[in-house]
Amino acid sequence: MGRDERGVTPQSADFSAWYNEVVVKAELVDRGPARGTMVIRPYGYRIWELLQAELDQRIKSTGHHNAYFPLLIPESYLRREAEHVEGFSPELAAVTHAGGKALDEPLVVRPTSETVIGEMMAKWISSHRDLPLLLNQWANVVRWELRPRMFLRTSEFLWQEGHTAHADAANAMDETMLALDIYTEVAREIAAIPVVAGEKTPGERFAGAVRTFTIEAMMRDGRALQAGTAHYMGENVARAFAIRYATESGELAYAHTTSWGMSTRMLGGVIMTHGDDRGLVLPPRLAPHQVVIVPIGRGEQGDRARWAAQELSDRLRAAAVRAHVDDRTEHSPGFKFNQWELRGVPVRLELGPRDLAVGVVTVARRLGEGKEQLPLDSVPQAVPGMLEDFQALLLRRAAEFRDAHTAVVDDWAAFSAAVGVGWAAAFHCGTVGCEAEIKKDTAATPRCVPLAAPEESGQCVRCGLPGDYGRRVLFGRAY
Repeated sequence: MGRDERGVTPQSADFSAWYNEVVVKAELVDRGPARGTMVIRPYGYRIWELLQAELDQRIKSTGHHNAYFPLLIPESYLRREAEHVEGFSPELAAVTHAGGKALDEPLVVRPTSETVIGEMMAKWISSHRDLPLLLNQWANVVRWELRPRMFLRTSEFLWQEGHTAHADAANAMDETMLALDIYTEVAREIAAIPVVAGEKTPGERFAGAVRTFTIEAMMRDGRALQAGTAHYMGENVARAFAIRYATESGELAYAHTTSWGMSTRMLGGVIMTHGDDRGLVLPPRLAPHQVVIVPIGRGEQGDRARWAAQELSDRLRAAAVRAHVDDRTEHSPGFKFNQWELRGVPVRLELGPRDLAVGVVTVARRLGEGKEQLPLDSVPQAVPGMLEDFQALLLRRAAEFRDAHTAVVDDWAAFSAAVGVGWAAAFHCGTVGCEAEIKKDTAATPRCVPLAAPEESGQCVRCGLPGDYGRRVLFGRAY
Protein backbone atom coordinates (compact mmCIF):
# COMPACT_ATOMS: atom_id res chain seq x y z
CA MET A 1 0.00 0.00 0.00
CA GLY A 2 2.97 2.33 0.31
CA ARG A 3 4.89 4.45 -2.17
CA ASP A 4 7.47 2.97 -4.49
CA GLU A 5 11.09 4.13 -4.58
CA ARG A 6 10.12 7.18 -6.63
CA GLY A 7 7.75 8.37 -3.95
CA VAL A 8 4.54 7.82 -5.94
CA THR A 9 1.67 5.75 -4.54
CA PRO A 10 0.82 2.90 -6.97
CA GLN A 11 -2.45 3.33 -8.83
CA SER A 12 -3.72 -0.01 -7.59
CA ALA A 13 -3.21 1.05 -3.96
CA ASP A 14 -4.89 4.45 -4.12
CA PHE A 15 -5.62 6.03 -7.50
CA SER A 16 -6.63 9.36 -5.98
CA ALA A 17 -3.40 9.61 -3.98
CA TRP A 18 -1.41 8.63 -7.09
CA TYR A 19 -3.03 11.45 -9.06
CA ASN A 20 -2.58 14.08 -6.35
CA GLU A 21 1.11 13.18 -5.98
CA VAL A 22 1.89 13.01 -9.69
CA VAL A 23 0.50 16.45 -10.59
CA VAL A 24 2.69 18.02 -7.90
CA LYS A 25 5.84 15.90 -8.25
CA ALA A 26 5.83 16.26 -12.05
CA GLU A 27 5.66 20.04 -11.48
CA LEU A 28 2.39 20.57 -13.33
CA VAL A 29 0.61 22.54 -10.63
CA ASP A 30 0.81 23.88 -7.11
CA ARG A 31 -1.98 24.94 -4.80
CA GLY A 32 -3.04 28.57 -4.98
CA PRO A 33 -3.40 30.79 -1.89
CA ALA A 34 -7.21 30.92 -2.13
CA ARG A 35 -9.11 27.73 -1.35
CA GLY A 36 -9.73 25.59 -4.43
CA THR A 37 -7.41 27.50 -6.75
CA MET A 38 -4.36 26.19 -8.57
CA VAL A 39 -1.14 27.64 -9.89
CA ILE A 40 -0.32 26.06 -13.25
CA ARG A 41 3.45 25.73 -13.39
CA PRO A 42 5.41 26.21 -16.65
CA TYR A 43 5.58 22.50 -17.52
CA GLY A 44 1.83 22.09 -17.00
CA TYR A 45 1.03 25.33 -18.78
CA ARG A 46 3.07 24.26 -21.80
CA ILE A 47 0.88 21.16 -22.13
CA TRP A 48 -2.16 23.46 -22.03
CA GLU A 49 -0.61 25.75 -24.65
CA LEU A 50 -0.06 22.83 -27.01
CA LEU A 51 -3.65 21.64 -26.57
CA GLN A 52 -4.92 25.21 -26.87
CA ALA A 53 -3.03 25.79 -30.13
CA GLU A 54 -4.51 22.67 -31.72
CA LEU A 55 -8.02 23.53 -30.61
CA ASP A 56 -7.73 27.21 -31.52
CA GLN A 57 -6.53 26.38 -35.04
CA ARG A 58 -9.54 24.11 -35.61
CA ILE A 59 -11.98 26.68 -34.23
CA LYS A 60 -10.62 29.44 -36.44
CA SER A 61 -10.49 27.22 -39.53
CA THR A 62 -14.28 26.73 -39.28
CA GLY A 63 -15.02 30.45 -39.44
CA HIS A 64 -15.10 31.44 -35.78
CA HIS A 65 -13.45 34.59 -34.43
CA ASN A 66 -11.86 35.07 -31.03
CA ALA A 67 -13.13 37.86 -28.81
CA TYR A 68 -13.02 38.74 -25.12
CA PHE A 69 -15.83 39.59 -22.72
CA PRO A 70 -15.80 40.96 -19.14
CA LEU A 71 -14.96 38.86 -16.10
CA LEU A 72 -17.54 40.67 -13.97
CA ILE A 73 -21.20 40.29 -14.91
CA PRO A 74 -24.11 42.22 -13.35
CA GLU A 75 -26.18 39.80 -11.26
CA SER A 76 -29.33 40.94 -13.04
CA TYR A 77 -27.99 39.51 -16.32
CA LEU A 78 -28.02 36.01 -14.91
CA ARG A 79 -31.47 36.44 -13.40
CA ARG A 80 -32.91 37.31 -16.81
CA GLU A 81 -32.42 33.67 -17.76
CA ALA A 82 -33.94 32.00 -14.69
CA GLU A 83 -33.02 28.39 -15.49
CA HIS A 84 -29.44 29.43 -16.17
CA VAL A 85 -28.95 31.18 -12.83
CA GLU A 86 -30.71 28.39 -10.97
CA GLY A 87 -28.28 25.84 -12.41
CA PHE A 88 -25.23 27.87 -11.41
CA SER A 89 -26.47 29.38 -8.15
CA PRO A 90 -24.53 27.09 -5.76
CA GLU A 91 -21.27 27.79 -7.62
CA LEU A 92 -21.46 31.56 -8.00
CA ALA A 93 -18.91 33.96 -6.53
CA ALA A 94 -19.82 37.65 -6.39
CA VAL A 95 -18.15 41.00 -5.78
CA THR A 96 -20.27 43.06 -3.36
CA HIS A 97 -17.83 45.84 -2.44
CA ALA A 98 -15.48 47.95 -4.54
CA GLY A 99 -13.84 51.34 -4.18
CA GLY A 100 -14.39 51.23 -0.43
CA LYS A 101 -18.19 50.93 -0.51
CA ALA A 102 -20.97 48.48 -1.19
CA LEU A 103 -22.06 48.13 -4.81
CA ASP A 104 -25.62 48.92 -5.80
CA GLU A 105 -25.73 45.58 -7.60
CA PRO A 106 -23.45 42.60 -6.97
CA LEU A 107 -21.14 41.63 -9.83
CA VAL A 108 -20.92 37.90 -10.45
CA VAL A 109 -17.47 36.54 -11.31
CA ARG A 110 -17.90 34.84 -14.68
CA PRO A 111 -19.04 31.18 -14.28
CA THR A 112 -19.73 31.07 -18.04
CA SER A 113 -20.55 33.84 -20.51
CA GLU A 114 -23.92 33.12 -22.14
CA THR A 115 -25.53 36.12 -20.46
CA VAL A 116 -22.96 38.85 -21.14
CA ILE A 117 -22.40 37.57 -24.68
CA GLY A 118 -26.16 37.41 -25.18
CA GLU A 119 -26.38 41.08 -24.23
CA MET A 120 -23.75 41.95 -26.82
CA MET A 121 -25.32 39.76 -29.51
CA ALA A 122 -28.56 41.70 -29.08
CA LYS A 123 -26.63 44.89 -29.95
CA TRP A 124 -24.73 43.42 -32.87
CA ILE A 125 -27.50 41.45 -34.58
CA SER A 126 -30.35 43.22 -36.36
CA SER A 127 -30.69 41.48 -39.73
CA HIS A 128 -30.48 37.98 -41.18
CA ARG A 129 -27.33 39.28 -42.89
CA ASP A 130 -25.65 39.42 -39.48
CA LEU A 131 -26.07 35.67 -39.06
CA PRO A 132 -24.47 33.38 -38.28
CA LEU A 133 -22.40 35.14 -35.62
CA LEU A 134 -19.55 32.82 -34.66
CA LEU A 135 -17.59 33.81 -31.54
CA ASN A 136 -15.03 32.09 -29.32
CA GLN A 137 -13.42 33.26 -26.10
CA TRP A 138 -10.30 32.02 -24.28
CA ALA A 139 -10.75 32.96 -20.65
CA ASN A 140 -10.80 31.96 -16.99
CA VAL A 141 -14.03 31.20 -15.15
CA VAL A 142 -14.90 30.80 -11.47
CA ARG A 143 -17.20 28.12 -10.07
CA TRP A 144 -16.97 27.65 -6.32
CA GLU A 145 -15.97 24.07 -5.56
CA LEU A 146 -16.62 22.30 -2.25
CA ARG A 147 -14.27 19.39 -3.05
CA PRO A 148 -11.52 20.77 -5.31
CA ARG A 149 -9.05 18.60 -7.20
CA MET A 150 -6.28 19.96 -9.40
CA PHE A 151 -7.33 20.33 -13.06
CA LEU A 152 -10.52 18.34 -12.54
CA ARG A 153 -12.49 20.64 -10.24
CA THR A 154 -10.96 23.93 -9.13
CA SER A 155 -12.66 27.16 -8.20
CA GLU A 156 -10.93 28.90 -11.09
CA PHE A 157 -9.95 27.21 -14.34
CA LEU A 158 -9.06 28.06 -17.94
CA TRP A 159 -11.11 27.20 -21.01
CA GLN A 160 -12.44 28.25 -24.34
CA GLU A 161 -16.15 28.91 -24.74
CA GLY A 162 -17.73 29.15 -28.15
CA HIS A 163 -20.94 31.16 -28.51
CA THR A 164 -22.84 31.39 -31.78
CA ALA A 165 -26.16 32.75 -33.07
CA HIS A 166 -28.09 31.33 -36.05
CA ALA A 167 -31.24 31.96 -38.03
CA ASP A 168 -32.94 28.66 -37.20
CA ALA A 169 -32.74 25.45 -35.23
CA ALA A 170 -31.24 23.40 -38.06
CA ASN A 171 -28.24 25.69 -38.49
CA ALA A 172 -27.73 25.93 -34.73
CA MET A 173 -27.82 22.13 -34.41
CA ASP A 174 -25.27 21.81 -37.23
CA GLU A 175 -23.03 24.17 -35.27
CA THR A 176 -23.49 22.17 -32.07
CA MET A 177 -22.47 18.97 -33.82
CA LEU A 178 -19.52 20.71 -35.50
CA ALA A 179 -18.21 21.72 -32.08
CA LEU A 180 -18.67 18.16 -30.83
CA ASP A 181 -16.75 16.85 -33.85
CA ILE A 182 -13.88 19.28 -33.18
CA TYR A 183 -13.67 18.13 -29.56
CA THR A 184 -13.75 14.47 -30.56
CA GLU A 185 -10.94 15.01 -33.06
CA VAL A 186 -8.74 16.92 -30.61
CA ALA A 187 -9.29 14.33 -27.88
CA ARG A 188 -8.48 11.38 -30.14
CA GLU A 189 -5.77 12.81 -32.40
CA ILE A 190 -3.97 15.13 -29.99
CA ALA A 191 -4.63 13.80 -26.49
CA ALA A 192 -4.85 10.13 -27.63
CA ILE A 193 -8.07 9.73 -25.61
CA PRO A 194 -10.71 7.51 -27.28
CA VAL A 195 -13.75 9.48 -26.17
CA VAL A 196 -17.36 8.44 -26.68
CA ALA A 197 -19.52 11.20 -28.22
CA GLY A 198 -23.16 11.29 -27.20
CA GLU A 199 -26.13 13.26 -25.91
CA LYS A 200 -26.83 13.97 -22.27
CA THR A 201 -30.10 12.84 -20.75
CA PRO A 202 -32.53 15.63 -19.65
CA GLY A 203 -31.38 15.29 -16.05
CA GLU A 204 -27.75 15.91 -17.06
CA ARG A 205 -28.29 18.82 -19.46
CA PHE A 206 -26.50 22.14 -19.11
CA ALA A 207 -28.63 24.73 -17.31
CA GLY A 208 -30.84 26.51 -19.85
CA ALA A 209 -29.97 24.22 -22.77
CA VAL A 210 -32.47 22.45 -25.02
CA ARG A 211 -29.97 19.70 -25.87
CA THR A 212 -26.49 18.95 -24.49
CA PHE A 213 -23.85 16.80 -26.19
CA THR A 214 -20.67 15.51 -24.62
CA ILE A 215 -17.47 13.57 -25.12
CA GLU A 216 -16.87 11.08 -22.29
CA ALA A 217 -13.50 9.55 -21.48
CA MET A 218 -12.63 6.58 -19.28
CA MET A 219 -9.82 7.03 -16.79
CA ARG A 220 -7.55 4.18 -15.67
CA ASP A 221 -9.60 3.67 -12.50
CA GLY A 222 -12.72 3.03 -14.60
CA ARG A 223 -14.34 6.38 -13.84
CA ALA A 224 -15.72 8.71 -16.50
CA LEU A 225 -14.55 12.22 -17.23
CA GLN A 226 -16.71 14.70 -19.13
CA ALA A 227 -14.05 16.12 -21.44
CA GLY A 228 -16.00 18.67 -23.48
CA THR A 229 -19.61 19.72 -24.04
CA ALA A 230 -21.65 21.42 -26.77
CA HIS A 231 -25.10 22.87 -26.11
CA TYR A 232 -28.01 23.84 -28.34
CA MET A 233 -29.67 26.62 -26.36
CA GLY A 234 -32.69 27.02 -28.63
CA GLU A 235 -34.30 30.44 -28.23
CA ASN A 236 -33.85 30.51 -24.45
CA VAL A 237 -30.93 32.95 -24.32
CA ALA A 238 -32.27 34.91 -27.31
CA ARG A 239 -35.63 35.53 -25.61
CA ALA A 240 -33.98 36.52 -22.32
CA PHE A 241 -31.70 39.04 -24.04
CA ALA A 242 -33.87 40.03 -27.03
CA ILE A 243 -31.51 38.65 -29.68
CA ARG A 244 -33.77 39.23 -32.67
CA TYR A 245 -33.21 39.74 -36.35
CA ALA A 246 -35.20 40.85 -39.37
CA THR A 247 -35.85 37.96 -41.74
CA GLU A 248 -35.70 38.33 -45.51
CA SER A 249 -39.45 39.03 -45.45
CA GLY A 250 -38.98 41.78 -42.86
CA GLU A 251 -40.45 39.91 -39.88
CA LEU A 252 -38.67 39.82 -36.52
CA ALA A 253 -37.50 36.42 -35.31
CA TYR A 254 -35.45 35.18 -32.36
CA ALA A 255 -32.01 33.77 -33.07
CA HIS A 256 -31.07 30.24 -32.06
CA THR A 257 -27.85 30.11 -30.02
CA THR A 258 -25.22 27.55 -29.07
CA SER A 259 -22.45 27.37 -26.51
CA TRP A 260 -19.62 24.88 -26.15
CA GLY A 261 -16.47 24.53 -24.08
CA MET A 262 -13.32 22.55 -23.37
CA SER A 263 -11.14 23.36 -20.36
CA THR A 264 -7.95 22.60 -18.45
CA ARG A 265 -9.90 19.59 -17.14
CA MET A 266 -8.58 17.89 -20.29
CA LEU A 267 -5.10 17.92 -18.75
CA GLY A 268 -6.45 15.87 -15.86
CA GLY A 269 -7.94 13.53 -18.44
CA VAL A 270 -4.56 13.09 -20.15
CA ILE A 271 -2.89 12.32 -16.83
CA MET A 272 -5.48 9.75 -15.72
CA THR A 273 -5.93 8.11 -19.12
CA HIS A 274 -2.27 7.41 -19.80
CA GLY A 275 -0.31 7.64 -16.53
CA ASP A 276 1.22 4.66 -14.72
CA ASP A 277 3.02 3.88 -11.47
CA ARG A 278 6.12 5.71 -12.70
CA GLY A 279 4.19 8.93 -13.23
CA LEU A 280 3.00 10.78 -16.31
CA VAL A 281 2.83 9.26 -19.76
CA LEU A 282 2.40 12.11 -22.23
CA PRO A 283 1.14 11.81 -25.81
CA PRO A 284 3.93 13.16 -28.03
CA ARG A 285 1.66 15.82 -29.53
CA LEU A 286 1.14 17.30 -26.04
CA ALA A 287 4.58 16.69 -24.58
CA PRO A 288 6.55 19.90 -23.81
CA HIS A 289 9.70 17.85 -24.48
CA GLN A 290 9.09 15.01 -26.93
CA VAL A 291 12.70 13.93 -26.51
CA VAL A 292 15.11 14.53 -23.63
CA ILE A 293 18.81 13.97 -24.26
CA VAL A 294 20.92 13.13 -21.21
CA PRO A 295 24.69 13.54 -21.75
CA ILE A 296 26.77 11.28 -19.50
CA GLY A 297 30.35 11.74 -18.34
CA ARG A 298 32.65 13.95 -16.31
CA GLY A 299 35.46 16.27 -17.13
CA GLU A 300 36.59 16.38 -20.74
CA GLN A 301 34.46 13.35 -21.66
CA GLY A 302 31.40 15.03 -20.16
CA ASP A 303 32.11 18.18 -22.16
CA ARG A 304 32.25 16.17 -25.38
CA ALA A 305 29.00 14.41 -24.51
CA ARG A 306 27.26 17.72 -23.78
CA TRP A 307 28.51 19.22 -27.03
CA ALA A 308 27.30 16.17 -29.00
CA ALA A 309 23.96 16.26 -27.17
CA GLN A 310 23.42 19.90 -28.08
CA GLU A 311 24.32 19.22 -31.72
CA LEU A 312 21.85 16.31 -31.77
CA SER A 313 19.19 18.51 -30.19
CA ASP A 314 19.65 21.11 -32.92
CA ARG A 315 19.24 18.45 -35.60
CA LEU A 316 16.08 17.11 -33.94
CA ARG A 317 14.58 20.58 -33.70
CA ALA A 318 15.31 21.07 -37.39
CA ALA A 319 13.20 17.93 -37.91
CA ALA A 320 10.32 19.60 -35.95
CA VAL A 321 10.94 17.54 -32.80
CA ARG A 322 10.70 19.29 -29.43
CA ALA A 323 14.05 18.25 -27.94
CA HIS A 324 15.62 19.23 -24.62
CA VAL A 325 19.16 18.64 -23.34
CA ASP A 326 19.38 17.95 -19.60
CA ASP A 327 22.94 19.07 -19.00
CA ARG A 328 22.59 19.71 -15.28
CA THR A 329 25.80 18.71 -13.53
CA GLU A 330 24.41 18.65 -10.00
CA HIS A 331 22.30 15.52 -10.64
CA SER A 332 23.33 11.99 -11.54
CA PRO A 333 22.14 10.35 -14.78
CA GLY A 334 19.95 7.96 -12.72
CA PHE A 335 18.20 10.88 -11.02
CA LYS A 336 17.53 12.45 -14.42
CA PHE A 337 16.22 9.19 -15.88
CA ASN A 338 13.72 8.82 -13.04
CA GLN A 339 12.67 12.46 -13.17
CA TRP A 340 11.94 12.44 -16.89
CA GLU A 341 10.04 9.18 -16.56
CA LEU A 342 7.94 10.83 -13.84
CA ARG A 343 7.34 13.79 -16.13
CA GLY A 344 6.16 11.56 -18.96
CA VAL A 345 8.69 12.32 -21.71
CA PRO A 346 7.99 9.92 -24.62
CA VAL A 347 11.62 9.25 -25.65
CA ARG A 348 14.86 9.59 -23.72
CA LEU A 349 18.26 9.54 -25.45
CA GLU A 350 21.41 8.76 -23.46
CA LEU A 351 24.73 9.87 -24.85
CA GLY A 352 27.93 8.91 -23.08
CA PRO A 353 31.61 8.32 -23.92
CA ARG A 354 31.02 4.68 -24.95
CA ASP A 355 28.13 5.71 -27.22
CA LEU A 356 30.22 8.41 -28.87
CA ALA A 357 33.16 6.04 -29.33
CA VAL A 358 31.07 3.78 -31.59
CA GLY A 359 28.77 6.46 -33.05
CA VAL A 360 25.48 5.41 -31.42
CA VAL A 361 22.90 6.76 -29.00
CA THR A 362 21.03 4.74 -26.37
CA VAL A 363 17.22 5.01 -26.65
CA ALA A 364 14.68 4.48 -23.85
CA ARG A 365 10.96 4.74 -24.64
CA ARG A 366 8.56 5.75 -21.88
CA LEU A 367 6.50 2.55 -22.09
CA GLY A 368 9.24 0.32 -23.46
CA GLU A 369 11.06 -2.47 -21.69
CA GLY A 370 14.82 -2.14 -21.80
CA LYS A 371 16.84 0.05 -24.12
CA GLU A 372 18.12 -0.04 -27.70
CA GLN A 373 20.89 1.63 -29.64
CA LEU A 374 20.67 3.58 -32.88
CA PRO A 375 23.38 5.03 -35.11
CA LEU A 376 23.82 8.63 -34.06
CA ASP A 377 23.45 9.94 -37.61
CA SER A 378 20.06 8.20 -38.06
CA VAL A 379 18.36 9.65 -34.97
CA PRO A 380 16.74 12.75 -36.58
CA GLN A 381 15.17 10.51 -39.23
CA ALA A 382 14.10 7.75 -36.80
CA VAL A 383 12.63 9.77 -33.92
CA PRO A 384 9.57 11.29 -35.71
CA GLY A 385 8.40 7.77 -36.56
CA MET A 386 8.96 6.66 -32.96
CA LEU A 387 6.79 9.52 -31.75
CA GLU A 388 3.98 8.73 -34.18
CA ASP A 389 4.08 5.08 -33.14
CA PHE A 390 3.95 6.10 -29.48
CA GLN A 391 0.98 8.40 -30.11
CA ALA A 392 -0.90 5.57 -31.85
CA LEU A 393 0.03 3.12 -29.08
CA LEU A 394 -1.48 5.36 -26.40
CA LEU A 395 -4.76 5.73 -28.28
CA ARG A 396 -4.96 1.99 -28.94
CA ARG A 397 -4.06 1.09 -25.35
CA ALA A 398 -6.67 3.48 -23.93
CA ALA A 399 -9.37 2.17 -26.31
CA GLU A 400 -8.61 -1.42 -25.34
CA PHE A 401 -8.81 -0.51 -21.65
CA ARG A 402 -12.14 1.29 -22.15
CA ASP A 403 -13.65 -1.60 -24.10
CA ALA A 404 -12.44 -4.16 -21.55
CA HIS A 405 -14.13 -2.16 -18.77
CA THR A 406 -17.46 -1.50 -20.52
CA ALA A 407 -20.16 -4.12 -20.07
CA VAL A 408 -23.48 -4.52 -21.88
CA VAL A 409 -25.99 -5.35 -19.13
CA ASP A 410 -29.70 -6.09 -18.82
CA ASP A 411 -30.19 -6.73 -15.09
CA TRP A 412 -29.55 -4.75 -11.94
CA ALA A 413 -26.95 -7.07 -10.43
CA ALA A 414 -24.82 -6.96 -13.58
CA PHE A 415 -25.29 -3.19 -13.77
CA SER A 416 -24.10 -2.66 -10.18
CA ALA A 417 -21.05 -4.85 -10.76
CA ALA A 418 -20.15 -3.11 -14.03
CA VAL A 419 -20.25 0.47 -12.69
CA GLY A 420 -18.07 -0.63 -9.79
CA VAL A 421 -15.13 -1.11 -12.13
CA GLY A 422 -16.06 0.79 -15.30
CA TRP A 423 -19.06 1.59 -17.46
CA ALA A 424 -22.38 -0.13 -18.08
CA ALA A 425 -24.36 0.10 -21.32
CA ALA A 426 -27.99 -0.38 -20.36
CA PHE A 427 -31.52 0.58 -21.31
CA HIS A 428 -32.91 3.53 -19.35
CA CYS A 429 -36.37 5.02 -19.00
CA GLY A 430 -35.02 8.59 -19.03
CA THR A 431 -36.78 9.86 -15.91
CA VAL A 432 -34.92 12.11 -13.50
CA GLY A 433 -36.29 10.18 -10.51
CA CYS A 434 -34.92 6.89 -11.80
CA GLU A 435 -31.52 8.49 -12.43
CA ALA A 436 -31.52 9.77 -8.85
CA GLU A 437 -32.19 6.27 -7.50
CA ILE A 438 -29.40 4.79 -9.62
CA LYS A 439 -26.98 7.43 -8.38
CA LYS A 440 -28.03 6.90 -4.75
CA ASP A 441 -27.48 3.15 -4.93
CA THR A 442 -24.36 2.98 -7.11
CA ALA A 443 -22.88 6.53 -7.39
CA ALA A 444 -23.24 6.09 -11.17
CA THR A 445 -24.84 8.64 -13.48
CA PRO A 446 -25.86 8.49 -17.15
CA ARG A 447 -22.78 9.72 -19.00
CA CYS A 448 -24.39 9.91 -22.44
CA VAL A 449 -26.55 8.26 -25.08
CA PRO A 450 -23.78 7.34 -27.54
CA LEU A 451 -24.38 8.70 -31.04
CA ALA A 452 -22.72 5.65 -32.60
CA ALA A 453 -24.67 3.08 -30.56
CA PRO A 454 -26.90 0.71 -32.55
CA GLU A 455 -30.65 1.21 -32.40
CA GLU A 456 -32.31 -1.29 -30.08
CA SER A 457 -34.99 -1.35 -27.41
CA GLY A 458 -35.51 -2.91 -24.01
CA GLN A 459 -36.64 -2.32 -20.44
CA CYS A 460 -34.99 0.14 -18.05
CA VAL A 461 -32.34 -1.69 -16.06
CA ARG A 462 -33.56 -0.05 -12.85
CA CYS A 463 -37.35 0.34 -12.96
CA GLY A 464 -38.41 -1.96 -15.81
CA LEU A 465 -40.22 0.73 -17.80
CA PRO A 466 -39.59 0.88 -21.57
CA GLY A 467 -36.27 2.42 -22.56
CA ASP A 468 -36.70 6.01 -23.76
CA TYR A 469 -33.84 6.47 -26.26
CA GLY A 470 -34.03 3.59 -28.74
CA ARG A 471 -30.48 2.61 -27.78
CA ARG A 472 -28.45 1.85 -24.69
CA VAL A 473 -27.21 4.56 -22.34
CA LEU A 474 -23.69 4.61 -20.90
CA PHE A 475 -23.58 4.80 -17.10
CA GLY A 476 -20.53 5.23 -14.90
CA ARG A 477 -19.13 6.87 -11.83
CA ALA A 478 -17.64 10.22 -12.80
CA TYR A 479 -15.17 12.89 -11.76
